[in-house]
Amino acid sequence: MEEGGMKENIFLSPKSVEELLQALAKHGEKAMVLAGGTDLVPRMNNGEVSPDIILYMGAIRLRYIKQKKGQIWIGAGTTWTDLIANPLIGQQVPVLAEAAKQGGVLATRNAGTIGGNLVNASPASDLAPPLLALNAKLFLRNKGRERIVPLEKFFVGPGKTSRMPDELLCEIRISPSKGKAHFFKLGRRKAMTLSVVNGAVWMDRDDGKCISVRIALGSVAPTPIRCYQAETLLKGKKLNKALIADCAKAAIAESQPIDDQRSSAWYRRKAGEALLTRTLISLANL
Repeated sequence: MEEGGMKENIFLSPKSVEELLQALAKHGEKAMVLAGGTDLVPRMNNGEVSPDIILYMGAIRLRYIKQKKGQIWIGAGTTWTDLIANPLIGQQVPVLAEAAKQGGVLATRNAGTIGGNLVNASPASDLAPPLLALNAKLFLRNKGRERIVPLEKFFVGPGKTSRMPDELLCEIRISPSKGKAHFFKLGRRKAMTLSVVNGAVWMDRDDGKCISVRIALGSVAPTPIRCYQAETLLKGKKLNKALIADCAKAAIAESQPIDDQRSSAWYRRKAGEALLTRTLISLANL
């Protein structure tokens, strides 16, 4: 129904995950799930999207952080503020809280959810790089099936994921492991801005040698990515600044930085290489 050129949306508020999955099975691509609304509402206001049906998940209990089966399970409805304040996150995967602290103004962090940030699939997502570096996996459901998807296989393009129209991202699962991780971000101003380049690195080292490493970059390529080729330059090697510089250069080349309204590819290459080098040196304790 339209009045005065404005499309009228149907708003539904399912009371359980099962009820929401039934609605997704029925309406599919005509429906969009609304969580915190920090992304979807502005996009609707700007006319970028206009779903026929809005499924509000506020009444569904997907806001939690718990430890189970040696993993940290984070409900998709968990807010950025929850990530910052939760002691389990702070003790076992502090890099995630570190990234959440840089995610916009307080009101945005209070409303925005981890699930929404990932499903939005923005190349500039601040939560994707630390979750990639932590080797996170996603738990998705539809009416008749459950599946686990590694985060690095979830993003398929700007604003696009491997989630099916009838699926709901329910949970993010992380297996904490030995080692340390750091997050870095550069925007066009010092705070409350989309990233020009961001990233996270997890490293396990012993006696100056890199046992294992995971390098993730955001806001440089069409999607957040893992830099697998660059990682091989450090694995099993004695760490030094020259090797780290080569690794950072390889990671940026692997990401193939892009030009957009926020930055040039040239600037992203220079800034990203410098920030990644600094982060790797810090983790290597050089």
